[in-house]
Amino acid sequence: MYYIRSNDGTKISVEDINPTYSKVIVMVHGWPMSKEMFEYQKNMFTQWGYRIITFDIRGFGDSDISGSGYQYDQLATDLYMIIESTGINNIILLGFSMGGAVCVHYMGMYDNHKVSKLILAGAAAPSYCVSSDNPYGHSVDEVNKLIIGLYNDRPNTIQEFGNNVFASNPSPAFKTWFQGLCNKASGLGTINCAESLRDENVFSDLGRIKVPTAIMHGKLDKICPYGFATIMNQQIPGSLLYPFEKSGHGIFYDELSAFNHALMKFIEGV
Repeated sequence: MYYIRSNDGTKISVEDINPTYSKVIVMVHGWPMSKEMFEYQKNMFTQWGYRIITFDIRGFGDSDISGSGYQYDQLATDLYMIIESTGINNIILLGFSMGGAVCVHYMGMYDNHKVSKLILAGAAAPSYCVSSDNPYGHSVDEVNKLIIGLYNDRPNTIQEFGNNVFASNPSPAFKTWFQGLCNKASGLGTINCAESLRDENVFSDLGRIKVPTAIMHGKLDKICPYGFATIMNQQIPGSLLYPFEKSGHGIFYDELSAFNHALMKFIEGV
């Protein structure tokens, strides 16, 4: 693990596995998690000979807690700074949940810079809240109640959120592990990113995506309803939709084998 400084001086924690390998995947975690959420994907990509770059969004995991900069513009810029610092090209970019929204915004803001394929898994896009163009989202009041809960009892609020992530029934030990990586996030990062989820959208970025795109989404998702995926599929040119019948929001674990297989099928055509 090492740190890169973003354009505003914030230190971002980066993990770079197999740095000499030529095939590269960059993975962007969701709210309120960290790069550790991709443990079961890292295992697979290592076996397939990939260089694996993950990082903690500012305010989460091991990255700096900044007093500002949690809007999608800055989060996409942080991603750009990481990609530029490594000198990598032709990357596979994977974003989960809020990380998916950040990746979509990166594609629009930086004109698909150095990305050869895009994977959106349970993405919180095109908007997390209900709008005239997204009837499937959450209400602003719902998110405001979540934010109040974060101010008053963040661990309990995160635990209640976590109860809706998985459609399967993970072991008690797994649930404890998952809660722990979510608890590691800072209060500032958790609250400010929840506000970005509430207030921002990436509708205008969808049509700017120019690379092959896979949209992987759980049919049982209670956090980012499956309707999100149908909108993205309609608005991202040439995108492929991969529905997961038994998965909730935790698509990366609910149907672990099927999800990992779909990743490799899309990436390598196997």
